Amino acid sequence: MNTPQKVVRKIPAKINITEEIKQAHRQLRVAAYCRVSTAQEEQLNSYDVQVRYYTEKIRSEPKWAFVGIFADRGLSGTSTKKRDEFNKMIKQCRRGKIDMIITKSISRFARNTADVLKYVRMLKEIGVDIFFEEQNIHSTQPGAEFYITIYGSIAQSESENISANVIWGKNQSAKEGKVPFQYKRFLGYRRGPDGKPEIDPEQAEVVKRIYTSFLAGDSMRGIVEMLDNMGAPTPGGQGKWHRSTVCSILQNERYKGDAIINKTYVVDCLIKKVKRNDGKVRPMYFVENNHPAIIDPAIFGRAQEELARRTGKRKVKQKGTKTEQGRYSSKYALTELLVCGECGTPYRRCTWTVKGEKKPVWRCINRLDFGKKYCHHSPTMAESVLQEAVMAAIMHTAKQSADVLGTLKLHIGMGLKNDDGEDNSLDIQIRIAEIGAEFKTMLQAIATDTVEDFDEQRATALMAEKNSLEQQLAQLDNAQQEKENTESRLDEIFTILEGLANHPMEYDDRLVRQVLECVVVESKERIKVVFVGGLEVEQDIENA
Repeated sequence: MNTPQKVVRKIPAKINITEEIKQAHRQLRVAAYCRVSTAQEEQLNSYDVQVRYYTEKIRSEPKWAFVGIFADRGLSGTSTKKRDEFNKMIKQCRRGKIDMIITKSISRFARNTADVLKYVRMLKEIGVDIFFEEQNIHSTQPGAEFYITIYGSIAQSESENISANVIWGKNQSAKEGKVPFQYKRFLGYRRGPDGKPEIDPEQAEVVKRIYTSFLAGDSMRGIVEMLDNMGAPTPGGQGKWHRSTVCSILQNERYKGDAIINKTYVVDCLIKKVKRNDGKVRPMYFVENNHPAIIDPAIFGRAQEELARRTGKRKVKQKGTKTEQGRYSSKYALTELLVCGECGTPYRRCTWTVKGEKKPVWRCINRLDFGKKYCHHSPTMAESVLQEAVMAAIMHTAKQSADVLGTLKLHIGMGLKNDDGEDNSLDIQIRIAEIGAEFKTMLQAIATDTVEDFDEQRATALMAEKNSLEQQLAQLDNAQQEKENTESRLDEIFTILEGLANHPMEYDDRLVRQVLECVVVESKERIKVVFVGGLEVEQDIENA
């Protein structure tokens, strides 16, 4: 019996005649993508020119169906996150609405090699071809990815070189003290006729209002509500105010006429991630008196001290509460100021119900939580009696004779004098300049054949001396700033006290917060009121 011979046949593909006819007669759905990144480039190769060119090109092909032009203007090609038109085009591809994309070059499509390959591969998988005109490459051609990778790397390298040149240019401008101003996003200033910043009076009033309210004790939330209610313009000119915006204005040194250059830096030109600069990656420069000041430097310094005080408040955990009492409260001034004379713990406002009536009182937090375990004698103080006693102490001080008030000023002002007596900051600056000149001369004297003659020990000693002098100079600057801040606040306090001498007023939280350092509850019958600057006034409760 003969063994049947093994036969292998190829199974023919299932033929769909109808689908083949449709494909043969269907037009290729084509879209174009173009990108214009700078104003200069837009003049040479404008948006309108590109749109007109691609529209005519696609419509002139009988076998092509025009889908649309996707174009991003004024955007970099190093990232696709903010390129809305690009992302819209990709979505259309995923929905099966586009068969082919035409673009001028790989660098127009993307300047990031990873992005180029990512989208080329993704679109190839779903059957979408990309035609790069300048390189004459179709992404679906065999071996195309190799060439796309090479051209993509070149485009990315160009971006990195451009970024490096921009950074170098900014550093050179910073060294020369040239301060960039983003007027559209900066409240209080506008570009003057000479191209330099000038104060915008209307916006400047908003900035001053923020500083005044903050130093008067208002919370960030309260300031935000006030600004929204008065319809104050925001730095961007649109939307509502936010706590972060107010905080940024309070911390920005440009409002006192100075400027710090290179506060931040871009980590990578491709991912565009921005980090706060500490001076290690890029040098930082401080430019004094660069432009007209809206806020007096002393008031600005006081705002920084108040910001630090609020964020660094002592935390006291009360039993039964979820959080510690470390958050600033603008509702009651005594929350910030009232402390127990026995244990030093802050007092907290409580509400008692007596015979159906609610009565606000203040109690030591230690006494509230643990009874007499840690605090044996701290009294409960009725709010109305406490407020009367505080105002009595303030009014008593305000009504003192001119001689007594003068003595008070002298007493407080004595603490503002420098311990050193003499300010030698100018001598320090001169010595730092001398060190810099000597070190530069040493470097310039080095030749290729005399490197070994360089006095490394001398250079190290010079740099150590320079670092030490710079630290001394910073300490002197800080001390001087603190002195100016205190003098500014004392002047304001004395003006308030002198005004109160002839115009008595009832208890006011804003006033109390401005003139007092703290209020110590010594007993049920006596409190000690401590004014800013250290003046202490004993006040009997019964005589309030």
